[in-house]
Amino acid sequence: MIFIPIVLAAVLLVLGFEMLLVLGLPTLAVKEMFYGHIPEAVFVQKLVGGINHTTLLAIPFFIFAAQLMGAGQIARRLTDFIQTLVGHTRGGMGHTTIGASMLFGSVSGSAPATVAAMGRMVYPRLRETGFSDKFSTGLIVSSAETALLIPPSITMIIYGWMTGTSVAQLFAGGLAIGLLLGLAFAVMVMWQAHRSPIKTYERTTWAERWTSLKRAGWALGMPVIILGGIYSGYVTPTEAAVTSVVYAIFVEMVVYRHLTIKDLFHLTEQSAIQTSVIFILLAFGGVLAFFVTLAQVPAFITGFLADINAGPIMFLMIINLCFLIAGMFIDPNSALILLVPPLYPVALSLGIDPIHFGMIVTLNISLGMITPPFGLDIFVASSTLHKPVATIISGVWPFVVTNLVVLGIVTYVPDISLFIPRLIFG
Repeated sequence: MIFIPIVLAAVLLVLGFEMLLVLGLPTLAVKEMFYGHIPEAVFVQKLVGGINHTTLLAIPFFIFAAQLMGAGQIARRLTDFIQTLVGHTRGGMGHTTIGASMLFGSVSGSAPATVAAMGRMVYPRLRETGFSDKFSTGLIVSSAETALLIPPSITMIIYGWMTGTSVAQLFAGGLAIGLLLGLAFAVMVMWQAHRSPIKTYERTTWAERWTSLKRAGWALGMPVIILGGIYSGYVTPTEAAVTSVVYAIFVEMVVYRHLTIKDLFHLTEQSAIQTSVIFILLAFGGVLAFFVTLAQVPAFITGFLADINAGPIMFLMIINLCFLIAGMFIDPNSALILLVPPLYPVALSLGIDPIHFGMIVTLNISLGMITPPFGLDIFVASSTLHKPVATIISGVWPFVVTNLVVLGIVTYVPDISLFIPRLIFG
């Protein structure tokens, strides 16, 4: 019974069905074939219950905030400020791209939004300073991954909802992992700058940096409000998400006066569409998790691992392999919904910390965003930069390798994930 929905989902995926049907039809098939005695009302309750959680309220607000900042001036002013600080260093524009993506991610939580917002601004600057077309596109796509790791992160919110793990502690763990990944990309930029004639910007004076800081002051208020509010305990992640929307509307429409009422309606519509896609998947994910529990899939996996004498080390290796393969073919949220329900109880039974497991999962999801052939951010970058998908893919491969190295370190050195949560929350 365990393999029937897996085979059916794989067939639907190969045939090109939408992820709603890839998740939904196998679930319905399992119900009719093995659990026909369960009333339809229970199925509906689980469907609605999949999205009936206050934690998930943060998702639409963070998506809306990301839309507002990407279409307005906040993203541009953050980028300009980072450039005044590191633009004069070797590979300075590359470091600017990484830093700006991390900063934008700290207020959006969305990797695709970061690609769209950053790509238009930094790609011309990367090219004019001497970075190749391939490296520039690869850096833009890969740097956006940090948006899923630097809090707030939509992926961590979903994981926290699915497992009951504290979202605030997940955010704290993600901060260290995001910084580690950004540092790894910075090393790649320095290596590229060493082997190619990359131009640098002139060192800015302290007066120029102060001017840039004042121009970006309102934009920098976003991460201060969100992260400061969450870590200080004054607001929950959901309240921080609502605050970010109100703040973004005020800054873009009143302070910067860049967005109009017409723009606001258009961005609201786009945010609603993105939110609907995610929540439909989450609704079916709730039903899927219900049947996974009924079918005792975690017990089956635990028994299989016991039979082959697999401990935590091998289990985590299998986890990474499963997510790597899934990330090549399905979107990240779907991979999260499919794999976490059966694997999370097994991880707990092996003594793996929920925060550490969450960081491994989130980093895998981030990697899936840029993994060919169907990494979501690859297609977002292709559309944003008007570049062929093949060009984006050819530039991404070195960053995929770097991701795998970081993933290996994070997987087997749990203290990296747990240091900040322990420091803040004890």
